[in-house]
Amino acid sequence: MNGPLVVRGIEIPAGELAWRFSRSSGPGGQSVNTADSRVELSFDVRGSAVLPDVLRDRMLSRLSHRLVDGVLTVVASEYRSQHRNREAARTRLAELLTEAGAPPAPRRRPTRPTRGSKERRLAGKKRRGETKALRRRPFD
Repeated sequence: MNGPLVVRGIEIPAGELAWRFSRSSGPGGQSVNTADSRVELSFDVRGSAVLPDVLRDRMLSRLSHRLVDGVLTVVASEYRSQHRNREAARTRLAELLTEAGAPPAPRRRPTRPTRGSKERRLAGKKRRGETKALRRRPFD
């Protein structure tokens, strides 16, 4: 739990993760007003010392809509226990960073439609036109 977070083979030390705890909303039983079970986990993507520049730039551009001053924050409050919410937040942060750090997909090579596919498309259009022609009123 307190160990490093591994993302794409890179270990993010626990010192670069910032935790905040607060009361969770919703039902919670008799300890609802005393237990700080809501968890916020923050990671400074822009200021991280362990991320390579290429990976950092990729994450910053892909997560730009979620970042506030280069810091990514994940919230977990679905469980009653703080421990399970901490695990959920770590998992969610790891998934977000892994997805954002993925290399770009290979570019699509442009291709032309085959002769057979063109003929099938035109035959389908012809059939559809004939079907619609049968619905028309005949000329008097």
